[in-house]
Amino acid sequence: MKHITVIIASILFSTLFYDQKIGLNLSIFSVVCIITLMISNINKFKNKTTIFHTIIYLHTAVLVFFQHTSLSILANILAFITLLGSVSESRSSIYVQWYNGLFTSIAGYFHRIFYSKDAQKKQIKKDVDVLHLAKLIGVPLVFMIVFIVLYKNGNPIFNDLISKINLSFINLKWILFTVLGYFLFSNIFNPVQIELATNKDLQTGNILHQTELFSTDILAKEKQLGTVLLFFLNILIVFYLTTDIISLKTINWSEAHVVSSQVHNGINALIASIAIAIIIILYFFRGNLNFYEENKILKNLAYVWIILNVLLVILITLKNYNYIISFGLTYKRIGVKIYLFLTLAGLITTFLKVSKVKNLWFLFRVNTQIAFVLLVVLSIINWDYSITKYNINHAQSLDLDYLITLSENNAELLNEYRKANNLSSNQNKKIITKYQDYLKDVNDRNWQEYTYSNFELKAITKTSRNHEYTK
Repeated sequence: MKHITVIIASILFSTLFYDQKIGLNLSIFSVVCIITLMISNINKFKNKTTIFHTIIYLHTAVLVFFQHTSLSILANILAFITLLGSVSESRSSIYVQWYNGLFTSIAGYFHRIFYSKDAQKKQIKKDVDVLHLAKLIGVPLVFMIVFIVLYKNGNPIFNDLISKINLSFINLKWILFTVLGYFLFSNIFNPVQIELATNKDLQTGNILHQTELFSTDILAKEKQLGTVLLFFLNILIVFYLTTDIISLKTINWSEAHVVSSQVHNGINALIASIAIAIIIILYFFRGNLNFYEENKILKNLAYVWIILNVLLVILITLKNYNYIISFGLTYKRIGVKIYLFLTLAGLITTFLKVSKVKNLWFLFRVNTQIAFVLLVVLSIINWDYSITKYNINHAQSLDLDYLITLSENNAELLNEYRKANNLSSNQNKKIITKYQDYLKDVNDRNWQEYTYSNFELKAITKTSRNHEYTK
C-alpha cells in the first residue's frame, strides 16, 4: 500500500510541478500530502493539535490560489513543515516541530532505514534482494546492447529496424523530477523525529525551579548590581522618552526625508534598547534570584523598564502612523509595524517570564508560536494590491512610481487608475506595459499554474463581451 501510494503521489508531483510555475498545483499538492499522511498515520489525525495544523496548512494552500503572493507561499511551506512535525510528535514545541518536519522532508526515509532496529533487520534482506534485482536487469541489458551493436554491423535490415526506434519520447528530466517526488513522499509517508531534541523538549516544562546552589551572599550582590543598573537605565529611558515626545511637535510631516530619518533612527534606538532590556532581565532573572526574598525592588525596576520600553514602542508606532498618512504604505513601513508588534509581544512575554517565574523555554515556545500565527495572518492579505489601493485612496502624497514597481497583483488596479487620471506619458506607458504583461502571463498559464485571477479575468472578459453584444 505504501509503495503504491508513494508512486501515485510522485507521478502527481511531476504532473503538477514539472516545468510549471506555482499556482493551483501547490493547493492540489497540499491535499495530496494530507491524504498521504492520513493513509499511514490515521491515528495521529485524531489529535486536536494535528487537526489544527492540517486546517492551517489547507488554509495557506487556498491563500496561494487566491492571493498568489510570496508571503502566502512561504506560509504554506512553513505550515507543511509544521504539520509534518506535529504528526511526528504533536506535544512538542512548535520550533521542535519545525526541526522534525524539516528533517523528515529531507532525510526521513534514510532515518527510518538506519536508525530503526526493525528496519535494519529488514534492510539486510532488502539489500540482497536489491542486488539480485540489479543483476537481473543490469546483466541482460548490458549484453543486449553489446549484441545489438554487433548485429547492426552484420545485417543491414536489422540495422534499419533498430535505427527507426525513436526514444525521444523519454524525458529524462521528467523522470528525475518524478524520482525527486518519490523521494519526498517516501520521506513524509511516516514522519520521524530527532529523539534527543524532542524528548528534551517534552521533559522540560515552562516553570523555573530553584537550584541547590542557593547562596544569599552571592544573590545579594547580584540583586544590588541589577538594582543600580536598572535604576540608571530607567532614568536614561525616561529622559529619552521626554525629549522624543517634545520632538514630535517639531517634525515637519510634509518632508518625507525628515520623517523617514526620525522613524528609522527611532527604530534603531528601539532595537538596541529592547535587545539590551531583554538580555539584562534574562540575565538577572535566569535562576535563583527569582526565589530571593529581597528581590522586590529589582523586580519592580524590571517592570518599570519593560513598561517604559512599551511607551517607546507606542511613540515609534505614532511616528510610523503619521508617516503612512502622509506618504502612504510601503513594505518598509509595514515591516516597521510588524517589528513593533513582535517587539511588544517580546516585552509582554518577558514581563510574564519575570512575574510568573518562567524559564527560557517558555519565551522560545510562546514567541515562536506568535511568529507562526502572525505569518499565517499576514499571508491572508494581498499586500501589493492593498498597498496600491490604500495609497491611491488615502495617501496625501502618492508615489506612483513605487506602486508600478510592485508585483502584477496590482496591475488591474493601476490600469483603472490610469484611465481615471491624467498621468505623465512615461507613467502611462509603464502602467500599460505592466497591465499587458499581466494579461499575457495569466493567459499563458497552464492549468497547474492557475490562480483565482485566471477565473476572475475570464469573468470580466465574458461580462465585457456580453455588454458589447447588448449594445
